[in-house]
Amino acid sequence: MTALPPQPLSPLDGRYRQAVLGLGDHLSEAGLNRARVQVEVEWLIYLTSHRMFGSSPLTEAQVESLRALAADFGQPEIDRLAELEATTKHDVKAVEYLVRERLHALGLDSIAELTHFAATSEDINNLSYALTVSAAINEVWLPKLRSVIGELRAQAIEYRDDAMLARTHGQPATPTTMGKELAVFAYRLERVAAQVDRTEYLGKFSGATGTFAAHVVADPDADWPRISREFVTSLGLEWNPLTTQIESHDWQAELYNRVSHANRILHNLATDIWTYISLGYFRQTPEPGATGSSTMPHKVNPIRFENAEANLELSSAVLDSLAATLVTSRLQRDLTDSTTQRNIGVGLGHSLLALDNIQRGLGQIALDRDLLAADLDANWEVLGEAIQTLIRAEVTAGRSQITDPYALLKELTRGKRVDRDGLAEFVAGLDLSQAAKQRLLELTPQTYTGVASALVDYL
Repeated sequence: MTALPPQPLSPLDGRYRQAVLGLGDHLSEAGLNRARVQVEVEWLIYLTSHRMFGSSPLTEAQVESLRALAADFGQPEIDRLAELEATTKHDVKAVEYLVRERLHALGLDSIAELTHFAATSEDINNLSYALTVSAAINEVWLPKLRSVIGELRAQAIEYRDDAMLARTHGQPATPTTMGKELAVFAYRLERVAAQVDRTEYLGKFSGATGTFAAHVVADPDADWPRISREFVTSLGLEWNPLTTQIESHDWQAELYNRVSHANRILHNLATDIWTYISLGYFRQTPEPGATGSSTMPHKVNPIRFENAEANLELSSAVLDSLAATLVTSRLQRDLTDSTTQRNIGVGLGHSLLALDNIQRGLGQIALDRDLLAADLDANWEVLGEAIQTLIRAEVTAGRSQITDPYALLKELTRGKRVDRDGLAEFVAGLDLSQAAKQRLLELTPQTYTGVASALVDYL
């Protein structure tokens, strides 16, 4: 059999590429290398601007040209790094040589030895990952999550007064409204989004074992912890003063756990919407030209939500593994984090793909109010809770002598269907005040929703 031309192994880089393009700009190998170039260049600019080791501040034009190496990072730089790494067999060393080449082109060979000065590869890598993950979360993933929350909020408001039969344990239960149920998910997701938004992206810049040993030998009088803090925070990151060779990755574990938590809430949303579609509460809008089944022409399958379920599970599997693995490093350094972190984009990519499917799926459903009403009208027995609760209040107030109202309603309703007339006849015969009887006779499954509509305002 003839071998295929080179193909993407992951569907994120093939079938689903369009849905996750934004992440690739940050979490690909090229995105990581661009961030590495940025860190190396900014360290050079910091050292020279502070006249370290007899250097002089660069001119504005020189600074701009150096920063352009990262700002304009593209295919030529990607190709050159591949050439350099083929020789160095070391990705960060290749980046150092690329920066040195730019210095040579600018006639700045005199400061070439300040490139990667006193830095271990992990000093560059940890800052680069913090920059790329921060950008991926705040510019791509979090806005998509908030778009889904926004759609849920809009539908919660639209359907706030649409009563529906609730189903606890899958059985008919006290009615609610569709809007309130969607508001629950919006509220849950907004809490996690706020937690993700508060993520601290930590960075270290303290040498081979986190002691500034080489730095102190180079300049015993410099306040290296202060310098490190200034440099790390200048990149928009939080400074971690106590590390081994690596930044401890605790912030990453916290972040991936939160994203995984969001995934599981979204999974719950997807399965609930799928179930509402199955019950007929939501009707799906067929996409023009789309096929639901290869053999059953009538089918409109809830594929958006099924696709989301699977991708959320994949995402959480990867992110949970990252969170568990990254917090451990043998003694002062091992390389388990190196290959692991290259899969951050995979974990976030499957989550982003799921968000895209959920957003599209929510835009392709419409509430069947007639079916909701019919379902409620077929389940008058759910008012048993209301009747026995009001009887308890009447007994406590001395307006009724009924004993064990719960047992009374259980006998009437458990495992049985009761219609409007049967329930009205039962209420009429109860030992209750006229006001209480009137309140119960006016109650219907459609109106027995408490303050469900008003609860939507808590969004």
